[in-house]
Amino acid sequence: METRDRTPNEKTGEAPVDFIREIIAEDNRTAKHQGRVATRFPPEPNGYLHIGHAKAICLNFSVAVENRGTCNLRFDDTNPTKEETEYVDAIQEDIRWLGFDWEDRLYYASDYFERLYEYAVQLIQQGDAYVCSLTPDQIREYRGTLTEKGRESPYRTRTVEENLDLFGRMRAGEFEDGAHVLRAKIDMGSPNLNMRDPTIYRIRRAHHHRTGEAWCIYPMYDFTHCLSDSIERITHSLCSLEFEDHRPLYDWFLDRLDVFHPQQIEFARLNLNYTVLSKRKLRQLVTEKHVSGWDDPRMPTLRGLRRRGYTPETIRRFCDRIGVAKRDSVVDIELLEHALREDLNRTSPRAMGVLRPVRLVIENYPEDQVEEMELVNNPEDPAAGTRMVPFSRVLYIERDDFRVDPPKKFFRLAPGREVRLRAAYLVTCTGFTQDEATGEVTEIRCTYDPATRGGSPPDGRRVKGTLHWISARHAVEAEVRLYDRLFAAENPNKGDDFLAHLNPRSLEVLEGCYVEPGLANVSPGDRFQFERLGYFCVDPDVRAGRPVFNRSVTLRDTWAKIEKGKKG
Repeated sequence: METRDRTPNEKTGEAPVDFIREIIAEDNRTAKHQGRVATRFPPEPNGYLHIGHAKAICLNFSVAVENRGTCNLRFDDTNPTKEETEYVDAIQEDIRWLGFDWEDRLYYASDYFERLYEYAVQLIQQGDAYVCSLTPDQIREYRGTLTEKGRESPYRTRTVEENLDLFGRMRAGEFEDGAHVLRAKIDMGSPNLNMRDPTIYRIRRAHHHRTGEAWCIYPMYDFTHCLSDSIERITHSLCSLEFEDHRPLYDWFLDRLDVFHPQQIEFARLNLNYTVLSKRKLRQLVTEKHVSGWDDPRMPTLRGLRRRGYTPETIRRFCDRIGVAKRDSVVDIELLEHALREDLNRTSPRAMGVLRPVRLVIENYPEDQVEEMELVNNPEDPAAGTRMVPFSRVLYIERDDFRVDPPKKFFRLAPGREVRLRAAYLVTCTGFTQDEATGEVTEIRCTYDPATRGGSPPDGRRVKGTLHWISARHAVEAEVRLYDRLFAAENPNKGDDFLAHLNPRSLEVLEGCYVEPGLANVSPGDRFQFERLGYFCVDPDVRAGRPVFNRSVTLRDTWAKIEKGKKG
């Protein structure tokens, strides 16, 4: 597990230090790019962004800001069969939500289609590319394996003139999909499979979200990516580690075409336990309805995290903490949850909610009396002030806060036991009623001590248990969705079927919950700490007078205990 604390900037105001920033600092020192730093975030518009993309976004935009440089947003839209405007719009919205701005530097690989075509023609003219008429299966067969060299295509010796003619006719739409491809002429004996005459262009008749039907041939990602970086004069092309074996091909295209040559630098992608980040697997979860959609709060998409109550600050802090490494590792999801608790503890107003209610009647409290009890909104933020919450004779408390026959070290309510009602009074249980069929407690009877208003007995007697409560007369009914991790296995990617590791208890929907009256008209995205229960966020499904809350995270913080133990 990756456990380093990567937040020196939170304490000192200094930027984090890692191997990428060290490379850039050295380049600036030697004036490699005349002190210029230009990065880019290049998503493919074929899905929604997830927490792994957030790491790349934070890195690319942050190093640009730290060096007074620029960061472009470029959509690598070279596969029209999987790309949609919906994803383009969602990606821009998510990046802005994270707090980053590309200003006027929004680009698309499709902006460069004509120029990329000209580059391909130049490679043909130089004898560095040829039109291959092998079938896709034959190309795979000729490619060889990790232990066997590849074989040259019989079409590799076509003349420049023949290749130019065929490539032009490919563009003109004279051939069916798959009839021909344009391949780079490199080395079929290379130990790097990416260098064994990779495909540069393929025929694909499909509607493109920006160019429509203007093109029927589309450049491949490796060819497009490096040349788009070059066209935009990117200085540092930051890629995830999976592209390390592609770097020789990246460099080969740029060197053969003698164009501006960015430096590709690879870093370890984010891997979280109890999580899958594969686009294919995430899409499968959605299409097979294992989740409600891309914004399901159990999904690691930025939309899902936002709906669950994650803040941009939480995600940026998390990405800063995990740092930038050269080798893959797995980050403990509890570190992400810890970052969320830290943020929400500091910023979320407190509220009282009862999720599994049982009636509590205070027998000696006047039936028509209502008092206003003052509660602190956020002990971490004195400026947040206080609020008044109504208190009356009949309350709701949590069912788990009462036991007929309490176990040892159970300090909450039980027959004959006295407890504190938060910011209200001390009460003593005098009796209870049960359902005859099930034995379930249906009502608890108590008496209160009027001298203990505010929860402090004047005689100084000690009471260990403190319970939260809701006045039944003023209670607002709510729906609460208790979200847990989507996968029960630490490594759901292990094995052939990741779906076999789905957590059957990843969502529990509770109806008939009650919250204090001040939460009757909350808005989607509002966040609260329900005292003693956890952090909750108002779901977009909220309806006037009947809010819906998603549990963001529980109060229990294992990571904080680990960090505290280290300091001790």
